[in-house]
Amino acid sequence: MTACPEGAGQPPPPPDAYGRRGRRPAPIAKTAGLSHRAWLEPVRSFLFASGLTLNDLVDRSGYSKTRISELLRGNGYYPAWEITFSVIRALGLPAQPMRRLWSAAAREAHKGPGWITHCIEQVALQPESPPMAHRSFTEAMADTYTAYARTFLLTDHRARWVVAETFDILWLCWDEAITSENFRRYAWQLLRARVLARAHHRRDGAPDLRAAVFSTAEVHSSVPGHVVVLSELVDLFDAIGRLPDDQMDVTVLGHLCSVPAERIADVIGLTPAITHSVDHHARATLERLLRALDPWE
Repeated sequence: MTACPEGAGQPPPPPDAYGRRGRRPAPIAKTAGLSHRAWLEPVRSFLFASGLTLNDLVDRSGYSKTRISELLRGNGYYPAWEITFSVIRALGLPAQPMRRLWSAAAREAHKGPGWITHCIEQVALQPESPPMAHRSFTEAMADTYTAYARTFLLTDHRARWVVAETFDILWLCWDEAITSENFRRYAWQLLRARVLARAHHRRDGAPDLRAAVFSTAEVHSSVPGHVVVLSELVDLFDAIGRLPDDQMDVTVLGHLCSVPAERIADVIGLTPAITHSVDHHARATLERLLRALDPWE
């Protein structure tokens, strides 16, 4: 799941559909990077949910239909902050988290610090603070979210950056998040999507956790049989990466991040009973996967 999803699987509308109320804009260009999509996807979803047309955005922003259309598709040059701000202002979205997301995507698009600073200086922003509940939630979840992200991304810097991105998207989508059926589940699946989008994957599409052995396990060459131990750990981490989504999450949090069992349910937005059942099934699945990886079986 991604934040404010766009509804995958629907055929793209014809070009003139921008002017029809209730129709989605053409799909995002394949050249748009992960950080670019991080803010573009929720902006497009808000536009669709708002009932505004492209012509409405043109009238409210003061920019041409061509430029607004290119921005919404992530097509052509990376958009300046001024036009991006004009669109989110028309949609009533908070500017502070959006500016951070826009800046990260600008760096991803190889825009220099001078260009980014110049763009930002063109727009005066009013002070904004996230909702109190958002601040409380981020404080409560930051460490656990970062530990989970670090398992896949391997470094503190990358993990903290993705967690910060997640919290900014959550602020951007706050109204949708708090009215969702399960807020904690919504937030967790948002984090999960951002982490796995940047994780290394195997050819079959499964996240590759084998490199995490070296940052998670304490393996010393002085320990007899350490090569065997390391080989077994690599197989274990490989199998964990092949688990179904919830089983992998519960296993990573509980066994690789040392999150207490009673807290895992709260973090991932499942009931304690369901979380316990998921953990039970994960153990059985791991045993089966490890048997399949063992050449002596």
